[in-house]
Amino acid sequence: MSIEVKDVSFVYSPGTAYEIRALDHINLSIPDGQFIGMIGHTGSGKSTLIQHLNALIRPTSGQILYNGEDVWAEGYDRRRLRSQVGLVFQYPEHQLFESDVLSDVCFGPMNQGLSREEAEVQAMKALRQVGFPESEVKRSPFELSGGQKKRVAIAGVLAMNPQILILDEPAAGLDPKGRDEILGQIALLHRERLITIILVSHSMEDMANYAQRMIVMNRGQVAMDGAPGDIFPRIEELEGMGLSAPQITYIMHELAKNGLVVQKDATTVLEARDSILEALGRSRRGRREKTC
Repeated sequence: MSIEVKDVSFVYSPGTAYEIRALDHINLSIPDGQFIGMIGHTGSGKSTLIQHLNALIRPTSGQILYNGEDVWAEGYDRRRLRSQVGLVFQYPEHQLFESDVLSDVCFGPMNQGLSREEAEVQAMKALRQVGFPESEVKRSPFELSGGQKKRVAIAGVLAMNPQILILDEPAAGLDPKGRDEILGQIALLHRERLITIILVSHSMEDMANYAQRMIVMNRGQVAMDGAPGDIFPRIEELEGMGLSAPQITYIMHELAKNGLVVQKDATTVLEARDSILEALGRSRRGRREKTC
């Protein structure tokens, strides 16, 4: 078991007029190698939760275990934990600070004890994996486009060879092409490096297309936890939490209401296409049999 969240609660500004219970008795198991999507409306607790996973925030109560060890136990090496459980923030500017791209991506590996030469090997490998052009590595990261900054921020974490990669809205603010490129690279990393991915996103289509498992946060608690095909058909429950399902799910439900026998738990365009074609084929065969 890679990460276990055991009865974790967290309270901001305890004992004051501004006290907010952001997490309320969370229990989760995150095994190695999964691609997990995490969704929830603003204030649901998802950002607070992911910052607990690499010990950026200490729980008010409960435990975070990494490979069976309490990350807040006395003497635990939390610096090493943060190289194993990498977090990429929503705004890449929060992670970029060196004078050029290569130096920025080298910072993490050098902090792990690698020489500059060794760090550059790791950095260039990570930059290639996120699709960043080698010809641009000497540019200032602050001169880059939004999509390029996000690639550099992801590469900076990847260069430390994490076992778990957590991404907070990595495609936010990008155009459709940039969005597809970033998420495609993340999916490729998951397949090639077999690392655990935790993707926080407001896009239900992203969840449907990439996540193997979804965690739905609501009012500081885990409201749902399961495969996208099990969660998205629960449209009314999702809408009650201020969320929605992918457009494909709504279309399939409407088709079913109008008498077409389709797969209502289809969440992607390909699943929907296959289900609709199969339903139409059955309908045509039925009409032919009636006329014979």
